[in-house]
Amino acid sequence: MTENTIHLYVNMPEESPNYSTIGEALAAVEGGLSEPVPAGTASDSQSEGSPAASPESPFPPGGLDAVRTAGPHTFPAEFSDLPPVVLHIGEGVYREKLVVTRPNMTFLGAGCDKTKLVYGQGANELLPDGSKRGTFRTASVRINTHDFTAKHLTFQNDAGYGYLVGQALALYVDGDRIAFEDCVLLGSQDTLFTAPLPQREAKPGGFKGPGEAAPRVLGRHYFKECLLRGDVDFIFGGGIAYYDDCVIFSQKPREQLPAGPGEEKPVCGYVTAASTYQGQPFGYVFRDCHLVSDCPPGTVYLGRPWREWARTVFLNCELGEHIHPLGWHDWDKEHGHFFYAEYNSYGPGASPETRASFSHQLTEEEAAEYTVENVLQGWNPLT
Repeated sequence: MTENTIHLYVNMPEESPNYSTIGEALAAVEGGLSEPVPAGTASDSQSEGSPAASPESPFPPGGLDAVRTAGPHTFPAEFSDLPPVVLHIGEGVYREKLVVTRPNMTFLGAGCDKTKLVYGQGANELLPDGSKRGTFRTASVRINTHDFTAKHLTFQNDAGYGYLVGQALALYVDGDRIAFEDCVLLGSQDTLFTAPLPQREAKPGGFKGPGEAAPRVLGRHYFKECLLRGDVDFIFGGGIAYYDDCVIFSQKPREQLPAGPGEEKPVCGYVTAASTYQGQPFGYVFRDCHLVSDCPPGTVYLGRPWREWARTVFLNCELGEHIHPLGWHDWDKEHGHFFYAEYNSYGPGASPETRASFSHQLTEEEAAEYTVENVLQGWNPLT
């Protein structure tokens, strides 16, 4: 951290400035105020989104969304001089629906079992106009900025099982150079979305939500020693994401999906559903991860392609017996576009001889290309 780093505190009365909610603390910095606002004076709507820019704010009307540009790894020049902000979040369960738009910010919790950011909305929920909420308006926390870091806390959507409430995001990550260390992500269907959205909808109205009309920004995301839990497509999206020494828990849904054509048993879930952009050499990479589950043997796939150019690779990962012998599902997409591969998988779910014919077993030389620096295209969050 630099000398001009701003430190704010939530639910830590012994520190100053201290706020009672995360939303109040975000209002202090995202509103562009020169001095933090006193606790309790923030707008009640802050937990639903960012406040309007004040006259002193470096943010133009519309916030960061108004100046984001299309293309990979863009960062508006007018925000480059903003000092870093560290938000220290004390013990507690914070039931707030949060949106972060201020760049160069860190959320620092007291521990994954002590600091929990929770909300509960599902895609099937009916809105006042009679329409459904939809997947991308359910996020408990939406990161809508660049250079964000979170450590030692939990993100959760507790709306319920996907088969009852639909998709329910615990975390929506939209921006570049975003890192998570020692964090827990809990949900059911669609726990984690790593933006950008696909460039085109498969059907009209499929992307209703904050990113529907926004420019697509190809972000680089990093997860270190995190736990991610869900069931169906619970890690999905078009971002470039590296999962380093993480625990990936495929939970048993209350009702399993029906057995598909040629399936011997019902399917419990899919770990990933990438939508990597065409021409990108990397999508999702899992290194030294541990895939565990309470599902029956052979009932969970490593991944299926949300869009046809999906790319997902597992390196030196321990695979539990819940992993399906085929490993990968094509989701009725045309072969030859998506890329699925493993290197040196081990454990009862490792079965290279039975894997789907369209998947790959990497050589040592090929696997060596999947370093953090290569995959994240020059950004190394470890340094």
